Amino acid sequence: MWFDSWSALLRIVLVGAASYATLVVLLRISGKRVLAKLNAFDFVVTVALGSMLASAVLTQDIRYADVLVGMGLLILTQWLVTRLTVSLPVQRRFITAEPTLLVRRGEFLEPAMTSARLTRDEVLQAIRSSGHGGLGSVAAVVLESDGTLSVITDSSTGDEQALANLAHWR
Repeated sequence: MWFDSWSALLRIVLVGAASYATLVVLLRISGKRVLAKLNAFDFVVTVALGSMLASAVLTQDIRYADVLVGMGLLILTQWLVTRLTVSLPVQRRFITAEPTLLVRRGEFLEPAMTSARLTRDEVLQAIRSSGHGGLGSVAAVVLESDGTLSVITDSSTGDEQALANLAHWR
């Protein structure tokens, strides 16, 4: 239970180091987007890569070549999906969530908050975290496609181009 053999430990060290190095190389080749916090698909790829790495290190029944193919397939699929979302707007809507306006000019948009499953307290926390004490100076709070809350103050709206694509902004 506590110790089987030195060869099992050696396998963990060797396969772990090789898998880690391979994953780093694949991530460098595939670009920064794989690690970016952008959408649900990127998140799934990141979690699956971590799971494959853990399985390769800890499960003796899984061959290193199987893990390499699996990691390569995930990164290739992620690359193909991102290429499609960049080129085809229809695919983009399917893969990437639209940003949601939660507060407009100091007013909570209750239907949007309910749809996003966010409470007033969670939105107020984001406002406080951005350094503001109330809704009076807040032009917008947006639930972004990556799940973060952006707080835009009245003084930082500028020409409002960044807000123009949001439903219910005008």
